[in-house]
Amino acid sequence: MAVAPERPKIYEGSRVPSPVPTILEIPPGLRDSEDILEINFGPNHPSTHGVLRLVIELHGERVVGLRAVVGYLHTGFEKNMEQKSWWKAITYAPRIDYLAFQNNELVFVLAVEKMLGLEVPARATWMRMLLAELNRIHSHLVWLGTAALELGAISMFWYCFRERDRILDLFELVAGYRMHTRYFQVGGLAEDVPPGFWDECAKFVEVMPKAVDEYEALVNRNEIWLERTQGLGLLSADDAIALGQSGPVLRGSGVDWDLRRAEPYLAYDQVDFRVPVYQEGDVYARYRVRMEEMRESVRIVDQALRRMPGGPWIADDRKVVLPPREELHTSMESLIHHFKIVTEGFRVPEGEVYVAVESPRGELGCYLVSDGGPKPWRVKFRAPSFVALQATATAMSNALIADMIAIVGSLDTVMGEVDR
Repeated sequence: MAVAPERPKIYEGSRVPSPVPTILEIPPGLRDSEDILEINFGPNHPSTHGVLRLVIELHGERVVGLRAVVGYLHTGFEKNMEQKSWWKAITYAPRIDYLAFQNNELVFVLAVEKMLGLEVPARATWMRMLLAELNRIHSHLVWLGTAALELGAISMFWYCFRERDRILDLFELVAGYRMHTRYFQVGGLAEDVPPGFWDECAKFVEVMPKAVDEYEALVNRNEIWLERTQGLGLLSADDAIALGQSGPVLRGSGVDWDLRRAEPYLAYDQVDFRVPVYQEGDVYARYRVRMEEMRESVRIVDQALRRMPGGPWIADDRKVVLPPREELHTSMESLIHHFKIVTEGFRVPEGEVYVAVESPRGELGCYLVSDGGPKPWRVKFRAPSFVALQATATAMSNALIADMIAIVGSLDTVMGEVDR
């Protein structure tokens, strides 16, 4: 009777390639071999989760060389934002990571508010947190559905997109758009929350934990799923830290670090939630982290629903915030303020700031420099997808080409964020 080889446990020491940490070099003994086959994987391949090109070198079915080639998306979002006013630049941030658009919008307005020294009403703070957690679930659902589809679990894709559609319905209900909502404004929210949102969101909170149970019932004990995820794509805690990893990739390697807990922002220090951490450092551990994060996000949304403060939903600073719409018909001063903010924008004091949030992919940072004018002098995002891509070579060490899809997918990169 054939016995399957035992899967490797987390390794000791370091597997980060040398001299270039992001490139897996062919071992010296194989470098001159005639059995090495170089192939292109991407950039137009559905399993690269975007226009990512992986140049891989094979010895049989084993990947012995790998380098990731980026730059095919040509977005240039950061430079575009530097040509727009602070007010108009908000629309660019969500498009950097189109699966975590609320979190990208959030980190930009938080950075601008910090430079302005602007205090945001409690209602806006709690609503931002609620929507950011819905956005986290949304992103993880897209990852889970597509990652499972690539490994043959076709049904999972449809189940995940069923719940994703419910979240997009909630975004549309509160903001008028399903994606790239521009609902977070400097100073608070674009509009108050419509009354119908609360009941619909409460229904989602009731349904979502049962949906996660269904996902786990499909694959947690499925032999094919376990064979394709356990013991593959190993990344130790030390290597994850050395490569600057964050989010589920870091926590799946056993490092308990979450900005919502370690450096609280919004109202995360006022809600109860658990940070899931797994020690195995493989594809399965990263899957488990994301599944449990969805459960914890539902808990946060539930607490935000029950404890949502009343009062204003945006700051009362007419030099930064648009006047109430009803005043435009009766007040010339309000009309002038509205016109100047939309056409010229507002000015931000000279200085620089860095603000970071815990996006679905990890630490999402926004670095801004102002020269005191109506436009950003410098915009720079710390994109967790770009950093996660740096771990590809380490995680692919000693892997088979058949496992590459699962390993690369488990890092959950979005190429709009990489090529920003």
